[in-house]
Amino acid sequence: MARTILWRVAAVAMITLALSAQGLADGRAHKLGGTINDYTAALDAGGPWHVSGEWSLKLKGESGRGDFAAALSMVRADNPVRSAHTHHLVLDDAAVTPLPNGFRISGAAVMTSNGNLAGFSGSTVDIEATGGNGLPFSNVTVTFGGAAVGHFGDQPLHGVVTHQR
Repeated sequence: MARTILWRVAAVAMITLALSAQGLADGRAHKLGGTINDYTAALDAGGPWHVSGEWSLKLKGESGRGDFAAALSMVRADNPVRSAHTHHLVLDDAAVTPLPNGFRISGAAVMTSNGNLAGFSGSTVDIEATGGNGLPFSNVTVTFGGAAVGHFGDQPLHGVVTHQR
């Protein structure tokens, strides 16, 4: 009985500590940034894309809202015709949802392609920042929905958290 109570107290303490460390329970604005470097599935006969770039996000205290921005470069991974192009993606004042090991920012994103508004702008995007017991935030994933799936695929693009403020 005492062991069960001890485990429950320890679990509550760990959850409180984790949420506090992530800026979700203490109300402070929290900023993260890093890079994305991944490959899409083969979405068409041209083969997979290599997607890389920088991203940043900011949690807006206890509001349950946050901002995300990414500048991505895409180039064919296995095709001599590289078809290089860029995308910028912005989520402004998007919904933040706590996860057991981090949080998710979700919403409709404004997206560009080579500086022009992309045809799939307004598609939903989910960003998950997660970590472990040694580093609260170490990983990021970006998953596209809506019309953007036709360009980026429906699998998460993976990245790393390189700085936290």
